[in-house]
Amino acid sequence: MKELAGRRFVLGVTGGIAAYKAAELVRLLGKAGARVDVVLTEGGARFVTAVTFQALSGNPVWSDLWDARMANNMAHIDLSRQVDAILVAPASADFLARLAQGRADDLLTTLCLARPRKDGDCRECPLLVAPAMNRQMWENPATQRNVALLRQDGISLLGPASGEQACGEVGEGRMLEPEELLEDLVAFFQPRILAGKKLVLTAGPTFEAIDPVRGITNSSSGKMGYALARAAAQAGADVVLVSGPVALATPRGVRRVDVMSALEMRAAVFAEMMDTAIFISVAAVADYRPVAASEHKIKKGGCELTLTLTPNPDILAEVASLPNGPFCVGFAAESRNLAQYAEGKRRTKRLPLVVGNLVQDGLGGDTNSVTLFDEVGSHPLPPGPKTEVARGIIEHIARMIEARD
Repeated sequence: MKELAGRRFVLGVTGGIAAYKAAELVRLLGKAGARVDVVLTEGGARFVTAVTFQALSGNPVWSDLWDARMANNMAHIDLSRQVDAILVAPASADFLARLAQGRADDLLTTLCLARPRKDGDCRECPLLVAPAMNRQMWENPATQRNVALLRQDGISLLGPASGEQACGEVGEGRMLEPEELLEDLVAFFQPRILAGKKLVLTAGPTFEAIDPVRGITNSSSGKMGYALARAAAQAGADVVLVSGPVALATPRGVRRVDVMSALEMRAAVFAEMMDTAIFISVAAVADYRPVAASEHKIKKGGCELTLTLTPNPDILAEVASLPNGPFCVGFAAESRNLAQYAEGKRRTKRLPLVVGNLVQDGLGGDTNSVTLFDEVGSHPLPPGPKTEVARGIIEHIARMIEARD
């Protein structure tokens, strides 16, 4: 899915070894459907050439404040009009200082100074910067004063990250990775409809041990739950993801708690209930677990193996029954009679919302087709990628909460 389709960006590249990451960022932005115009400073061109950025973006690269290729010879004006944002990555310490001072001594600083603001006649052009520098430079009081000024001026800072640096030192100052910057850009344009709300979400399967190497589990991939966690974080929520064993990366801005069994999942959920506004139960929790797991591996023999199973707790039902508990959302994955079973689950557990889907439409895959069941009725969402379906679910939750408030 091209999450930035139709959007247009100016990417400023200043002098620093992290400029090599900007080349990958241009490629990722193009893959996400965005148009990118690169403005390369003199320092940036010492690390990566204009040829590289032109090849990756498919557009001319701009460097000279006096570039005559623009019909009116005003690249510093025209490049910022009708774009969705300017992103400077990497943003060196020198660039941050000049930006904080309102300097206009090259194309990039002049472009940033001349960009349309909220009170202008043109569409507003947000400015985002991704700092990249040595840790001592980042921690220097002068840099921190500049950063504080930039924030006061409404400029968004993405990063920096902490870690090993090109100079061999370790600390804050690393530019975010291209994939992280892409995620932050996608999130930047999402409405903050859950801002200030804590959301706890379960995802993936559980694993109920039979012995040290075997267990009862299911084929849940966790993709729908992880897509919902990502969408909720992008909507401004403080997201805690309680995850069963899956091979998925933690969504950016999400705090993840790993568990294995249903009992571990229940404990993790209730440990996070303080101040939780929304609880979404997406995990495919095993209904039963062995009464007692074998301490050692059960050896294969010629006779039958009998397991005695006991029911697992119903985490969603317990949370839904809490006095003054959170807004609870359940999931019903069925193989038939979806409306009957999903609505029945909603009524039995007294849930405001249940998301229903047929397992053949989404279990384990990257796409899904769901129907939302609430007290008003059923609301089918358009089938599509789970990332897109997740946004539709989050929007519906936000509307329901707003109506209740």
